[in-house]
Amino acid sequence: MPGFSHYHLISTRHHHPSSLVASSSAAAVPCRFLSPLATTSRTLLSSILPTPATTRRRLLLSSTTAICAAAMASSGKAGPASCKVVDSHLHVWASPLQAAENYPFFPGQEPTLRGDVDFLLECMDEAGVDGALIVQPINHMFDHSLVTSVLKKYPSKFIGCCLANPADDGSGIKQLEHLIVQEKYRAVRFNPNLWPSGQKMTNEVGRSLFAKAGELGAPVRIMVMKGISSYIQEIEELCTDYPATTVIFDHMAFCKPPTNDDEEKAFSSFLNLSRFPQVYVKYSALFRITREAYPYEDTSQLLSRAISSYGASRIMWGSDFPYVVPECGYKGAKEAISHVAGKAAVSSSDLEWILGKTVSQLFQGAWVTP
Repeated sequence: MPGFSHYHLISTRHHHPSSLVASSSAAAVPCRFLSPLATTSRTLLSSILPTPATTRRRLLLSSTTAICAAAMASSGKAGPASCKVVDSHLHVWASPLQAAENYPFFPGQEPTLRGDVDFLLECMDEAGVDGALIVQPINHMFDHSLVTSVLKKYPSKFIGCCLANPADDGSGIKQLEHLIVQEKYRAVRFNPNLWPSGQKMTNEVGRSLFAKAGELGAPVRIMVMKGISSYIQEIEELCTDYPATTVIFDHMAFCKPPTNDDEEKAFSSFLNLSRFPQVYVKYSALFRITREAYPYEDTSQLLSRAISSYGASRIMWGSDFPYVVPECGYKGAKEAISHVAGKAAVSSSDLEWILGKTVSQLFQGAWVTP
C-alpha cells in the first residue's frame, strides 16, 4: 500500500532504528543498551575519582528518584503509587515465532527490531516504569489481535490505543466501536497518511471516527509526521466542531527546536492549540525531535515552552519503544527526561505530572493492581 511503509521511516538527524539493526540480529538487541552519555561519563569519572565510578545513567536515575521523593513529600502522599511512572507511547509486535503461528505482519511491514512483550517487560522492569499505553503498530496494520492478546494477559500493566481505519466504506467506524467497547481499548490513533489519497481527516469518515471516539470517551492521538503545518486547519476544525473529543499530539507534533521563521511559526501554531482545553501533548520519542545527540538537551526549550502554554498537567512522557532502544536504550529514554527537565528548570511537581500523573489522570482506572 503506497505510503504505509514510511510510517516510522522518519527523516531526522538520526537514522531510523530499523536501518541500524539487521533483522538477523534483531532478537539479540539487549535491553541494557548503554547510552553514549553514560559511556563518556563512566570514563571521565573513573579518571578523576578515587571511588568506584558512578555513571551518568545512575546519576540521572538518582535524580528521578529524588524528584519523585520530593514531590511525594510536598504533596503529603506516601508510597510509590503517588509517583507511578507510566510510558504513554510505545509499541509491541509479534516475535518471529508468533508471527509465523498466529499474528502475521502486514505485507511490507515486517519489522527489523525486536518488539515482543517479553522484551518490553524486561526493559520496563530495568527502568522502573510501572505501566504503559500500547499504540497499535503499523506492522500489524488494522489487525489488532496481537496487541489485544497482550492487553488481556497484562490488564494492570497495559492499556491500548487502536489504529483508526479511514476506509471510504466506513467500516472503520464499526471496528473502532468494537475495539473500544468489546476489547476495552482506551484511545485511538489518527495517522493522516492512512487516509485515501487526496482525502483529509475532516472528510465524512474522519469526522465520524472523531465524533465516535468522543462519544465513547476515547482520546484521539494524532501523528503529524509531515509536520503540524500540513494539518493545522484540519485539527483546528475538528477541535472546534467536536470539543467533547480529547486530542493528544504524538511526539510534540514532530516539532524540533526552531531554527528559522517557518519552524518558529509551526511551533507557535502548535502551542496555540493549547487554547483548546481538550488538547494534550506527548513529550515523547525525544530522538525524533532533537537536533543533538543523547541526552537531547536542546529539547529543553520545547518542553519549557510547552509547559508555559499547556501546563504540565496536559503533558505526558513516552519512549517510543522499541524504536528508542538502539538510539539510547529504554532506560536511557526515561532518564533523559529528568536530565532535560533539569535544564528547563522544571519543578518536581511538574515532572511528576509528565512522568505519569497526567496520563494516569486522563485514563482513570488504568494501571491499578487488582
